[in-house]
Amino acid sequence: VTPLGQLVFFCQFLAAGGLYPKWVAECPLRRTGPNALSLPDLLGTWVLASLSGAWRYAQVTALRGDKVNPQGLGMKRVASEDTLRRAFENADEGAMAAWQTEALLRTYAPALEQPWIADLDVTVKPIYGHQEGAQLGYNPHKPGRPSHAYHTVFLRTLRVVLDVEVRSGKEHASRHGLSNLW
Repeated sequence: VTPLGQLVFFCQFLAAGGLYPKWVAECPLRRTGPNALSLPDLLGTWVLASLSGAWRYAQVTALRGDKVNPQGLGMKRVASEDTLRRAFENADEGAMAAWQTEALLRTYAPALEQPWIADLDVTVKPIYGHQEGAQLGYNPHKPGRPSHAYHTVFLRTLRVVLDVEVRSGKEHASRHGLSNLW
């Protein structure tokens, strides 16, 4: 019994399809030190937290009592939020982005063999407080407030989101997301 019941099936899908082990094996993050948590446990915690709706590191704590879902990913233990935060602090951003992009491409590449139409959609998100990259730009609902512009690439006929790129509020026009689309 787990509070995240449907997550069990997704973990089994990732493991049975070989997607998760390959994703972990290709990760450019290297863990060193005598007390370093294993890479499958670290990345497994990240996956479980993301799929269970955690959007802050502190929410990872809720996973610590779950004994069912970590087994589905072959994990020995769930990382703490501090361990997860520190693991990605000094990671090479370029290598991590390339690794994630390649893994994402593998998940939707078979769908590209079917007829499809790509679409680029831009959403303006007002920012409250101070966040990196937030700038004053076009913001119809909250004029004068800094914002981010989310450039989302869709496959319309398949209803699949391929990628989302976050840009400053000044880059709200679709032309700013064309490089990511192509």
